[in-house]
This record gives sequence, C-alpha cells and structure tokens, in this order.
Amino acid sequence: MSTETQTGKPTQGHYPYEAWEDVTRNEPHLSSIDEPLTLSELTSPFKALDPVKPEESDLTTNAGTGGEAIGQRVIITGRVLDENGEPIPNVAIEIWQANAAGRYNHELDSWRGPLDPNFVGRGRCTSNEQGVYRFLTIRPGAYPWRDDTNEWRPGHIHLSVMGPSIVSRMVTQLYFPGDPLFALDQIFQSIPEADRERVVCRYDHELTEPGWAMGFRFDIVLRGSQATPFETNLDRNGGQK
Repeated sequence: MSTETQTGKPTQGHYPYEAWEDVTRNEPHLSSIDEPLTLSELTSPFKALDPVKPEESDLTTNAGTGGEAIGQRVIITGRVLDENGEPIPNVAIEIWQANAAGRYNHELDSWRGPLDPNFVGRGRCTSNEQGVYRFLTIRPGAYPWRDDTNEWRPGHIHLSVMGPSIVSRMVTQLYFPGDPLFALDQIFQSIPEADRERVVCRYDHELTEPGWAMGFRFDIVLRGSQATPFETNLDRNGGQK
C-alpha cells in the first residue's frame, strides 16, 4: 500500500523512496479506505491453496517435461520465524523467478533472453514443524528493464508467505550476495540501507551439495524489529506488522 507523506514523497509501507518516472502514474494521491475484515476473510471458509505436493519445490524438474532446467542449481532454505525467533509451521511459501538467462516464462516478457522449455519458474512448499522450508531451483539471471538508460535488475527470486487465509499473504524479493547491480537497482535501493541485508540470502558451504548445487540460507521473519522487508509493512488499520 503506497501513500504520500507531508513532504510529497510517496512511501511504500513505512519505507520512503523517491518517485520513479515509470510508476508515478500508478501512485494513489489519496489515503486508502479501510474496510474491516470479515470473519470469513480472517479465518478463510475454504483452503486458500490446493494441497502442496513435494515435487513442487523442485523448480529444476517441476515443468513436467521429463527434462531438467538449464543453469546453476541452487538450494534455497531457511526458517519462517516470529518476532521472538520462534518457528512458524505450516506456512505456505511460493516462489517465482526468471530463468538462468533472466527471462520469465510469461507472454508479456519481451526480453530477448532465451526461454527454457524445462523451466516454468514457479514452485511451492510449506514450512515444517521447525519452520523450515526448502527449494531446489536455478540461479536467476539479470535482465534489462530500461533500454534507454541501460538499467538491469540483479538476479532475484520473488517470494510470498501465506497463512490460513489469502489476506495474510506477504511478498518480498530475495537477492544473492555480492551482486554488482545492487547500487543501480531502484527497487533494492528503495529499502532503507540498514534493512537491505535482510533481503539478501547468505551462502552456506555446509548446505552446498558437492558436484550438484550451491546452498543459500534465507530466514523469513514475519514481525518485529528484525522483520524481513515486505512489499507492505503496514496492515490495513495502519499498524506495523
């Protein structure tokens, strides 16, 4: 949810950022209207997601083609935690991303990077009793988003977590350490400097499988002072999540 501060600068949740030319037209000029959530929205009268199958967490093979995706295999794992560091089980985690060439498997992606017929670029899993989740995927490539100024987005993975109802969905982006495009990426730079490390996964050599896949850890903290920066950190009543 974006609003405008008294200084005229739009904000994303409680994170201020300079207006972008390409998205200014989409910024609301008035405060949002709060509608109280109903009991069905809060508790969900039906399952928000179909049952998650184990094979959905392997993005290198879940295209159903019988082939394997091209690119550097990476294991992404971590824990879903509350503000006290306690694990949160049974959370649905969904990821989507570009392939190794920086191309999304979507008809609106006009980037001329090659498509991979064995990579759909999305997967799901649930956290276990210790709050642990795990994906096997391909490290995404960078892609250009403005040709006229030669701007490229660093490789990243979109990640959402969702509880028992759809309204509990929270979305963030996961980045890889040491990317030279961080300083040029307006989305990454929109996060306060002190919080940026919370959206960067860390390499874990113990997790890395010899001759197979590099391992990275990324904990997801849902609330509190150490919370992962999400696309909105304000709830519908204006309080910090």
